[in-house]
Amino acid sequence: MSSAWIPHWRRVSRGLCNWATFVDESQTRVVEASLALIRERARLKAAQVRGKGGSIATTCLVGVPLGHNSSFLQGPAFAPPKIRKALWCGSTNSTTEEGKVLDDVRVLTDAGDVPVQELRNCGVNDEALMLAITDSVKLVMGEQPLRPLVLGGDHSISYPVVRAISESLGGPVDILHLDGHPDLYDAFEGKPFSHASPFARIMEGGHAHRLVQVGLRSVTQHQREQAKRFGVEQYEMRHYKRDRPILESLELGEGVKGVYVSIDVDCLDPAFAPGVSHHEPGGFSFREVMNILQSLQGDIVGGDVVEYNPERDTRDGMTAMVAAKLVRELCAKISK
Repeated sequence: MSSAWIPHWRRVSRGLCNWATFVDESQTRVVEASLALIRERARLKAAQVRGKGGSIATTCLVGVPLGHNSSFLQGPAFAPPKIRKALWCGSTNSTTEEGKVLDDVRVLTDAGDVPVQELRNCGVNDEALMLAITDSVKLVMGEQPLRPLVLGGDHSISYPVVRAISESLGGPVDILHLDGHPDLYDAFEGKPFSHASPFARIMEGGHAHRLVQVGLRSVTQHQREQAKRFGVEQYEMRHYKRDRPILESLELGEGVKGVYVSIDVDCLDPAFAPGVSHHEPGGFSFREVMNILQSLQGDIVGGDVVEYNPERDTRDGMTAMVAAKLVRELCAKISK
Protein backbone atom coordinates (compact mmCIF):
# COMPACT_ATOMS: atom_id res chain seq x y z
CA MET A 1 0.00 0.00 0.00
CA SER A 2 1.33 3.42 -0.92
CA SER A 3 2.33 5.64 1.98
CA ALA A 4 0.11 8.35 0.48
CA TRP A 5 -2.90 6.24 1.37
CA ILE A 6 -1.99 5.50 4.99
CA PRO A 7 -3.17 8.84 6.43
CA HIS A 8 -6.57 8.39 4.77
CA TRP A 9 -7.04 4.90 6.16
CA ARG A 10 -5.99 6.18 9.57
CA ARG A 11 -8.48 9.03 9.34
CA VAL A 12 -11.28 6.54 8.68
CA SER A 13 -10.16 4.06 11.37
CA ARG A 14 -9.85 6.83 13.95
CA GLY A 15 -13.25 8.25 13.12
CA LEU A 16 -11.81 11.52 11.80
CA CYS A 17 -13.87 11.19 8.60
CA ASN A 18 -16.62 8.85 7.49
CA TRP A 19 -16.33 6.20 4.80
CA ALA A 20 -18.35 8.17 2.24
CA THR A 21 -15.99 11.14 2.57
CA PHE A 22 -12.99 8.88 2.19
CA VAL A 23 -14.45 7.31 -0.97
CA ASP A 24 -15.26 10.73 -2.46
CA GLU A 25 -11.75 12.00 -1.79
CA SER A 26 -10.21 8.83 -3.23
CA GLN A 27 -12.32 9.02 -6.39
CA THR A 28 -11.32 12.66 -6.81
CA ARG A 29 -7.64 11.69 -6.67
CA VAL A 30 -8.20 8.91 -9.23
CA VAL A 31 -9.84 11.39 -11.63
CA GLU A 32 -7.03 13.89 -11.05
CA ALA A 33 -4.47 11.20 -11.84
CA SER A 34 -6.22 10.35 -15.11
CA LEU A 35 -6.32 14.02 -16.07
CA ALA A 36 -2.63 14.39 -15.26
CA LEU A 37 -1.78 11.70 -17.79
CA ILE A 38 -3.86 13.38 -20.52
CA ARG A 39 -2.34 16.76 -19.61
CA GLU A 40 1.24 15.58 -19.90
CA ARG A 41 0.59 13.68 -23.13
CA ALA A 42 -1.07 16.73 -24.67
CA ARG A 43 1.82 18.99 -23.57
CA LEU A 44 4.37 16.64 -25.07
CA LYS A 45 2.50 16.19 -28.35
CA ALA A 46 1.87 19.93 -28.72
CA ALA A 47 5.55 20.66 -28.07
CA GLN A 48 6.50 18.19 -30.80
CA VAL A 49 4.11 19.89 -33.23
CA ARG A 50 5.35 23.38 -32.38
CA GLY A 51 8.92 22.17 -32.75
CA LYS A 52 8.20 21.25 -36.37
CA GLY A 53 6.62 24.66 -37.03
CA GLY A 54 4.10 25.78 -39.60
CA SER A 55 0.91 24.34 -38.09
CA ILE A 56 -2.18 26.45 -37.48
CA ALA A 57 -4.31 23.48 -36.36
CA THR A 58 -3.29 19.89 -35.68
CA THR A 59 -5.69 17.03 -35.15
CA CYS A 60 -5.17 15.27 -31.83
CA LEU A 61 -6.84 11.92 -31.25
CA VAL A 62 -8.43 11.28 -27.86
CA GLY A 63 -9.99 7.89 -27.20
CA VAL A 64 -13.08 7.59 -25.02
CA PRO A 65 -13.79 3.85 -24.70
CA LEU A 66 -17.28 4.18 -23.24
CA GLY A 67 -20.15 1.85 -24.07
CA HIS A 68 -22.34 1.54 -20.98
CA ASN A 69 -24.67 4.38 -22.03
CA SER A 70 -25.76 2.37 -25.05
CA SER A 71 -29.37 1.17 -24.96
CA PHE A 72 -28.68 -2.06 -26.86
CA LEU A 73 -25.10 -3.30 -27.17
CA GLN A 74 -22.01 -2.02 -25.36
CA GLY A 75 -19.39 -3.04 -27.91
CA PRO A 76 -18.43 0.56 -28.81
CA ALA A 77 -16.36 0.58 -25.61
CA PHE A 78 -13.83 -1.57 -27.46
CA ALA A 79 -13.62 0.64 -30.56
CA PRO A 80 -10.72 3.12 -30.04
CA PRO A 81 -7.84 0.61 -30.27
CA LYS A 82 -9.48 -1.12 -33.23
CA ILE A 83 -9.81 2.19 -35.08
CA ARG A 84 -6.18 3.09 -34.34
CA LYS A 85 -5.01 -0.31 -35.56
CA ALA A 86 -6.95 0.11 -38.81
CA LEU A 87 -5.72 3.69 -39.21
CA TRP A 88 -2.11 2.48 -39.33
CA CYS A 89 -2.83 -0.82 -41.09
CA GLY A 90 -0.26 -1.77 -43.70
CA SER A 91 -2.98 -2.56 -46.24
CA THR A 92 -3.35 1.15 -46.98
CA ASN A 93 -1.21 4.29 -46.65
CA SER A 94 -1.33 7.34 -44.44
CA THR A 95 -2.22 9.88 -47.12
CA THR A 96 -5.66 11.51 -47.18
CA GLU A 97 -7.58 12.00 -50.38
CA GLU A 98 -6.48 15.62 -50.63
CA GLY A 99 -2.85 14.69 -50.05
CA LYS A 100 -2.18 15.36 -46.37
CA VAL A 101 0.09 12.78 -44.76
CA LEU A 102 -0.87 11.47 -41.34
CA ASP A 103 2.73 10.51 -40.57
CA ASP A 104 3.43 14.24 -40.22
CA VAL A 105 2.94 15.08 -36.54
CA ARG A 106 1.63 18.49 -37.64
CA VAL A 107 -1.30 16.72 -39.30
CA LEU A 108 -2.11 14.07 -36.68
CA THR A 109 -1.00 13.32 -33.15
CA ASP A 110 -2.50 11.28 -30.31
CA ALA A 111 -3.05 12.03 -26.61
CA GLY A 112 -4.22 8.52 -25.76
CA ASP A 113 -7.41 7.40 -24.02
CA VAL A 114 -9.46 8.69 -21.14
CA PRO A 115 -9.40 5.67 -18.76
CA VAL A 116 -13.17 5.26 -18.68
CA GLN A 117 -13.37 1.70 -17.39
CA GLU A 118 -10.75 2.31 -14.71
CA LEU A 119 -12.73 5.31 -13.46
CA ARG A 120 -15.96 3.32 -13.45
CA ASN A 121 -14.25 0.48 -11.58
CA CYS A 122 -13.44 3.01 -8.87
CA GLY A 123 -17.12 3.91 -8.56
CA VAL A 124 -16.98 7.22 -10.44
CA ASN A 125 -20.58 7.96 -11.45
CA ASP A 126 -21.79 9.12 -14.86
CA GLU A 127 -21.98 12.80 -14.00
CA ALA A 128 -18.41 12.82 -12.70
CA LEU A 129 -17.29 10.69 -15.65
CA MET A 130 -18.80 13.14 -18.14
CA LEU A 131 -17.00 15.96 -16.34
CA ALA A 132 -13.72 14.02 -16.53
CA ILE A 133 -14.19 13.66 -20.30
CA THR A 134 -14.92 17.38 -20.60
CA ASP A 135 -11.84 18.26 -18.57
CA SER A 136 -9.68 15.88 -20.63
CA VAL A 137 -10.74 17.54 -23.88
CA LYS A 138 -10.17 20.97 -22.35
CA LEU A 139 -6.60 19.97 -21.57
CA VAL A 140 -6.06 19.10 -25.22
CA MET A 141 -7.73 22.34 -26.34
CA GLY A 142 -5.40 24.26 -24.04
CA GLU A 143 -2.30 23.10 -25.90
CA GLN A 144 -1.96 25.04 -29.14
CA PRO A 145 -2.32 24.13 -31.96
CA LEU A 146 -4.12 20.89 -30.99
CA ARG A 147 -7.75 20.28 -31.90
CA PRO A 148 -9.52 17.16 -30.58
CA LEU A 149 -10.84 14.34 -32.75
CA VAL A 150 -12.45 11.90 -30.36
CA LEU A 151 -12.72 8.17 -30.94
CA GLY A 152 -15.83 6.67 -29.36
CA GLY A 153 -17.32 4.93 -27.69
CA ASP A 154 -21.05 5.38 -27.89
CA HIS A 155 -22.65 8.67 -28.84
CA SER A 156 -23.12 9.84 -25.25
CA ILE A 157 -19.54 11.13 -25.40
CA SER A 158 -20.46 13.92 -27.80
CA TYR A 159 -22.10 15.92 -25.01
CA PRO A 160 -19.04 16.27 -22.74
CA VAL A 161 -16.76 16.80 -25.76
CA VAL A 162 -18.85 19.58 -27.30
CA ARG A 163 -19.26 21.14 -23.86
CA ALA A 164 -15.48 21.19 -23.48
CA ILE A 165 -14.95 22.83 -26.86
CA SER A 166 -17.70 25.41 -26.35
CA GLU A 167 -16.45 26.36 -22.89
CA SER A 168 -12.82 26.46 -24.03
CA LEU A 169 -13.61 28.74 -26.95
CA GLY A 170 -16.02 30.91 -24.97
CA GLY A 171 -19.18 30.36 -26.97
CA PRO A 172 -21.32 27.97 -28.99
CA VAL A 173 -20.33 26.12 -32.13
CA ASP A 174 -22.29 24.89 -35.12
CA ILE A 175 -22.60 21.12 -35.40
CA LEU A 176 -22.81 18.87 -38.42
CA HIS A 177 -24.21 15.57 -37.16
CA LEU A 178 -24.25 12.55 -39.48
CA ASP A 179 -26.36 9.74 -38.06
CA GLY A 180 -29.22 7.36 -38.70
CA HIS A 181 -30.86 8.69 -35.51
CA PRO A 182 -31.32 12.23 -34.09
CA ASP A 183 -30.21 11.29 -30.53
CA LEU A 184 -32.47 14.02 -29.17
CA TYR A 185 -34.41 12.11 -26.52
CA ASP A 186 -34.82 14.12 -23.36
CA ALA A 187 -33.72 11.14 -21.25
CA PHE A 188 -33.99 7.84 -23.08
CA GLU A 189 -35.13 5.07 -20.69
CA GLY A 190 -34.82 7.62 -17.89
CA LYS A 191 -31.10 8.16 -18.50
CA PRO A 192 -30.06 11.77 -19.22
CA PHE A 193 -26.62 10.62 -20.41
CA SER A 194 -27.95 7.93 -22.74
CA HIS A 195 -26.36 7.63 -26.17
CA ALA A 196 -29.81 8.55 -27.48
CA SER A 197 -29.80 11.91 -25.65
CA PRO A 198 -26.49 13.79 -26.16
CA PHE A 199 -27.83 16.44 -28.49
CA ALA A 200 -30.63 17.31 -26.10
CA ARG A 201 -27.97 17.99 -23.45
CA ILE A 202 -25.87 19.99 -25.93
CA MET A 203 -28.74 22.18 -27.07
CA GLU A 204 -30.22 22.85 -23.66
CA GLY A 205 -26.74 23.73 -22.41
CA GLY A 206 -26.35 26.39 -25.09
CA HIS A 207 -23.21 24.73 -26.49
CA ALA A 208 -24.42 24.78 -30.10
CA HIS A 209 -26.06 27.44 -32.23
CA ARG A 210 -26.97 25.45 -35.35
CA LEU A 211 -27.40 21.69 -35.21
CA VAL A 212 -27.64 20.19 -38.69
CA GLN A 213 -28.54 16.49 -38.69
CA VAL A 214 -28.19 14.46 -41.86
CA GLY A 215 -28.70 10.80 -42.73
CA LEU A 216 -31.74 10.37 -40.47
CA ARG A 217 -34.04 7.42 -41.07
CA SER A 218 -35.37 6.50 -37.63
CA VAL A 219 -37.06 9.53 -36.08
CA THR A 220 -39.72 9.20 -33.38
CA GLN A 221 -42.44 11.78 -32.74
CA HIS A 222 -40.78 12.79 -29.48
CA GLN A 223 -37.55 13.54 -31.31
CA ARG A 224 -39.41 15.57 -33.94
CA GLU A 225 -40.85 17.63 -31.11
CA GLN A 226 -37.41 18.00 -29.56
CA ALA A 227 -36.01 19.14 -32.91
CA LYS A 228 -38.71 21.79 -33.14
CA ARG A 229 -38.06 22.86 -29.56
CA PHE A 230 -34.34 23.37 -30.18
CA GLY A 231 -34.55 24.62 -33.78
CA VAL A 232 -32.66 21.65 -35.17
CA GLU A 233 -32.25 21.37 -38.95
CA GLN A 234 -33.04 17.78 -39.91
CA TYR A 235 -32.45 16.12 -43.27
CA GLU A 236 -33.98 12.67 -43.61
CA MET A 237 -32.75 10.08 -46.07
CA ARG A 238 -36.22 9.71 -47.58
CA HIS A 239 -35.69 13.21 -49.01
CA TYR A 240 -32.02 12.75 -49.93
CA LYS A 241 -32.54 13.16 -53.68
CA ARG A 242 -34.14 16.55 -53.07
CA ASP A 243 -31.70 17.64 -50.34
CA ARG A 244 -28.44 16.46 -51.87
CA PRO A 245 -27.45 19.84 -53.41
CA ILE A 246 -27.94 21.48 -50.00
CA LEU A 247 -25.96 18.86 -48.14
CA GLU A 248 -23.04 19.06 -50.55
CA SER A 249 -22.74 22.84 -50.16
CA LEU A 250 -23.09 23.38 -46.39
CA GLU A 251 -21.56 26.49 -44.87
CA LEU A 252 -21.38 26.47 -41.08
CA GLY A 253 -19.67 28.47 -38.36
CA GLU A 254 -20.72 32.01 -39.19
CA GLY A 255 -21.01 34.14 -36.05
CA VAL A 256 -19.94 31.30 -33.72
CA LYS A 257 -16.67 29.79 -32.48
CA GLY A 258 -16.32 27.16 -35.17
CA VAL A 259 -17.75 23.90 -36.46
CA TYR A 260 -17.94 20.51 -34.77
CA VAL A 261 -18.47 17.35 -36.83
CA SER A 262 -19.99 14.28 -35.19
CA ILE A 263 -20.06 11.10 -37.27
CA ASP A 264 -22.03 8.10 -36.08
CA VAL A 265 -20.85 5.19 -38.20
CA ASP A 266 -24.47 4.09 -38.61
CA CYS A 267 -25.10 7.10 -40.83
CA LEU A 268 -23.82 4.65 -43.43
CA ASP A 269 -25.99 1.91 -44.83
CA PRO A 270 -25.25 -1.42 -43.10
CA ALA A 271 -23.97 -2.73 -46.42
CA PHE A 272 -20.99 -0.37 -46.03
CA ALA A 273 -20.63 -0.58 -42.24
CA PRO A 274 -22.09 -3.72 -40.64
CA GLY A 275 -20.08 -3.26 -37.44
CA VAL A 276 -22.55 -1.02 -35.62
CA SER A 277 -25.02 -1.72 -32.84
CA HIS A 278 -28.08 -0.46 -34.70
CA HIS A 279 -28.55 -1.63 -38.29
CA GLU A 280 -30.74 0.93 -40.09
CA PRO A 281 -31.07 0.15 -43.82
CA GLY A 282 -31.35 2.98 -46.28
CA GLY A 283 -28.32 4.97 -45.23
CA PHE A 284 -25.52 6.77 -47.04
CA SER A 285 -22.88 5.18 -49.20
CA PHE A 286 -19.36 5.98 -48.07
CA ARG A 287 -18.79 8.32 -51.02
CA GLU A 288 -21.95 10.26 -50.22
CA VAL A 289 -20.61 10.91 -46.72
CA MET A 290 -17.28 11.98 -48.21
CA ASN A 291 -19.03 14.38 -50.58
CA ILE A 292 -20.79 16.05 -47.64
CA LEU A 293 -17.68 16.20 -45.46
CA GLN A 294 -15.22 17.30 -48.13
CA SER A 295 -17.52 20.06 -49.43
CA LEU A 296 -18.26 21.43 -45.94
CA GLN A 297 -17.23 25.07 -45.55
CA GLY A 298 -16.21 26.22 -42.09
CA ASP A 299 -13.44 26.17 -39.48
CA ILE A 300 -13.64 22.73 -37.88
CA VAL A 301 -12.53 22.97 -34.26
CA GLY A 302 -13.21 19.36 -33.27
CA GLY A 303 -15.10 16.21 -34.02
CA ASP A 304 -15.85 12.63 -33.15
CA VAL A 305 -16.34 9.25 -34.81
CA VAL A 306 -18.62 7.10 -32.67
CA GLU A 307 -20.73 3.95 -32.41
CA TYR A 308 -18.37 1.57 -34.20
CA ASN A 309 -18.99 -1.80 -32.55
CA PRO A 310 -16.14 -4.29 -33.11
CA GLU A 311 -18.28 -7.11 -31.73
CA ARG A 312 -20.58 -6.86 -34.77
CA ASP A 313 -17.89 -6.29 -37.37
CA THR A 314 -16.91 -8.73 -40.09
CA ARG A 315 -14.11 -11.15 -39.36
CA ASP A 316 -11.60 -9.06 -41.31
CA GLY A 317 -12.59 -5.78 -39.62
CA MET A 318 -14.21 -4.08 -42.61
CA THR A 319 -16.05 -1.50 -40.48
CA ALA A 320 -12.87 -0.70 -38.56
CA MET A 321 -11.32 0.32 -41.87
CA VAL A 322 -14.39 2.41 -42.66
CA ALA A 323 -14.19 4.16 -39.27
CA ALA A 324 -10.46 4.74 -39.78
CA LYS A 325 -11.10 6.27 -43.19
CA LEU A 326 -13.68 8.61 -41.62
CA VAL A 327 -11.05 9.61 -39.06
CA ARG A 328 -8.43 10.12 -41.77
CA GLU A 329 -10.61 12.38 -43.89
CA LEU A 330 -12.00 14.33 -40.95
CA CYS A 331 -8.41 14.89 -39.85
CA ALA A 332 -7.72 16.35 -43.31
CA LYS A 333 -10.51 18.89 -42.73
CA ILE A 334 -9.29 19.89 -39.26
CA SER A 335 -5.52 20.14 -39.74
CA LYS A 336 -4.00 23.11 -41.54
